[in-house]
Amino acid sequence: MRVAVFFALLALVAPVFGQEADGNTARDIVREAINHWRGLSSYSVMTMVIHRPDWERSMTMRAWTKGDKQSLVRVTEPAKDRGNGTLTDDNNMWSFSPKVNRVIKIPSSMMGQSWMGSDFSNKDIARADDIVDQYDHTLLSSEDVDGLTVFEIQSIPHEEAAVVWGREVLRIRSDYVVLEHSFYDKDNELVKSLKSLEIAEMGVRTVANRQRLTQTDEPEEWTEIQVNSVEYEIDIPGSMFTLSNLRNPRDR
Repeated sequence: MRVAVFFALLALVAPVFGQEADGNTARDIVREAINHWRGLSSYSVMTMVIHRPDWERSMTMRAWTKGDKQSLVRVTEPAKDRGNGTLTDDNNMWSFSPKVNRVIKIPSSMMGQSWMGSDFSNKDIARADDIVDQYDHTLLSSEDVDGLTVFEIQSIPHEEAAVVWGREVLRIRSDYVVLEHSFYDKDNELVKSLKSLEIAEMGVRTVANRQRLTQTDEPEEWTEIQVNSVEYEIDIPGSMFTLSNLRNPRDR
């Protein structure tokens, strides 16, 4: 969900919401889009659907975020996956599976692997605001769509940045809703795209509440995230984002 992740998956950088993007730099627009999705803190209930040509499965998850460093995602349904969780704190990431009753720290060598069997990688979940500070941003174009300006921004990682992408391209509305996020490899080949399929008012802001991540070489395979409910700017204790709570939930 940097993701897009994604979403639990985006980090806070600045406090302004609702202000239109006109007049801001490309970096400002990317930063505010991340801000807009996540807020100072958040609690959400989401459904993730993993689709393959011959099967499909879904999981319901609860997610908490606080600031730009901490997030916790916990599976609630189906029963066989209940209790599986992922904790991120700064650049560290851990997973917990009740079946083996073990907390595992995700090493850097596994950050490119699939997150919970989806098309999202562990890196997608843990990357937080890397795209703001480790990339150079250029405004490629802008156009008016349904009364809002849509900005197309190219983000190229710094030479020393520890990222796998050659560049990323985002389409962001002037109300900071991300319409599309495309990922290119170092040979400038499109690898995957995250597209917003539904946009809705949730709480006090307009957000993309259904997004689909598709791999370019396997267009019939995709993962969707549907946000069922979300609360912003809530009080979340620091104890929520601990290894102890990952293993033995004390969720509200």
